[in-house]
Amino acid sequence: MPDAVARHIRLVLPAISLAVLLLAVFYMQPRAMSYVGLNLLLNLALPIALATIAQMFVIAVNELDLSIGSYVGFVACVGATWLRDAPPLGVAALAGGILAYAVIGALVHLRELPSIVVTLGMSFVWLGLAILLLPTPGGKAPDWLRTLMTLKTPLLPFTIWASAILAAAVHFGLMRTAYGAVLRGVGGNPKSVERAGWSLLRAKIAMFALAGLFGTLAGLALVGLTTSGDANIALRYTLLSIAGVILGGGEFTGGRISPIGAVIGAMTLTLASSFLSFLRLDPDWQIGAQGLILIIVLALRVIINRTEARAA
Repeated sequence: MPDAVARHIRLVLPAISLAVLLLAVFYMQPRAMSYVGLNLLLNLALPIALATIAQMFVIAVNELDLSIGSYVGFVACVGATWLRDAPPLGVAALAGGILAYAVIGALVHLRELPSIVVTLGMSFVWLGLAILLLPTPGGKAPDWLRTLMTLKTPLLPFTIWASAILAAAVHFGLMRTAYGAVLRGVGGNPKSVERAGWSLLRAKIAMFALAGLFGTLAGLALVGLTTSGDANIALRYTLLSIAGVILGGGEFTGGRISPIGAVIGAMTLTLASSFLSFLRLDPDWQIGAQGLILIIVLALRVIINRTEARAA
């Protein structure tokens, strides 16, 4: 297989995975091939896509965020309580969350602490704060947020349009701008970035702050869809976000990421859950089946990468 062909296959592999899964769903449930059907299938894709993008920013600088699921749950609790009943307090709490992410980025860089350990500890902090704020599931999403998340858009459901805009915007910001190249360079070649006069500390702070921002958007989107809050509502998002980034063509090291692929990966995982529900698979087995899908796609990527290496 020529090197160029292998490279192109690796780039389109996330889209192929989504298309194959979508065709399987349509084959098993033809009624899903409609506006309402797509909306039901991909209803929760946007919050997962936002959480995946948040994780992608952290992975891009060779770090890992094990707290994103708990943080999304915390934001959902804030959205269902303070943001509705005391908007200034709610906005301040959300801004504080983003600031906390920036501080974590600075701490990880300055003290050379393992991000896995720091973010794992923060996951308990966010979960504890969420439980203090909302001990039992409840609250109510602000009306404006529910209206936005249930918006009826032409041709395709709002989730698909919003996910496409998200992918395009982040792709442009990270892949097509000079500062985006600098941020990615922190993960790929930090010494070169530093020699060019850029601050690694500021870059790490920026990427972690962006992770906090998109994690906040994920929590707000989730509470807008579910209309209520729950401290445990998004715990699975941590693993789903990591899987979405990797499924979409990202790597754990080297600053190799794909914003478009990450969004497609998140949509694929969301669709996989719906597909497995159609198969009437026990929920306890669905997580394992999602992992199997991920392993198959990653195995194909390994084969393609080896083909590229031989060609080189």
